[in-house]
Amino acid sequence: MLGTLTRYLRFMGYDTMSANSLSRGNTREDTLLLEIATRDDRILLTRDRELARRGGVQAVCIASGDIMQQVRQIVDLGLIEPGIRMTRCSICNARLRPATLREIHETRYAPGSVRGREFFWCPTCRKLYWMGSHGDNLKKRLKELLPP
Repeated sequence: MLGTLTRYLRFMGYDTMSANSLSRGNTREDTLLLEIATRDDRILLTRDRELARRGGVQAVCIASGDIMQQVRQIVDLGLIEPGIRMTRCSICNARLRPATLREIHETRYAPGSVRGREFFWCPTCRKLYWMGSHGDNLKKRLKELLPP
């Protein structure tokens, strides 16, 4: 439901868990999400109004289907400080570490030139990250949405 928002939050450095990481078909999924939010002192972001109501102060009902409006809503609530931090894997949420030259050179999708770039590595997914055009575009979109 909020997969793109999950990835954006991870690019912004936030430890973000997704309901997709739970077992499929669990009839207690909503209850389990509320328990995790309470136990781990997390804020539950959802488009499900009933789930948000049940979560009380621990939950936020995301109003829009548009990703930038979703980011805007949680910024306006004071829950996040927007900015690209490249400290979390956008896929699995693991902490990124600086990539080694070997990891960079062995990654088929790495850019041809490494000069002047910082690279990060997810030890869990074995995925390489760097600030390229995707990161630049995201940074630009955040700046347009949230002027200083």
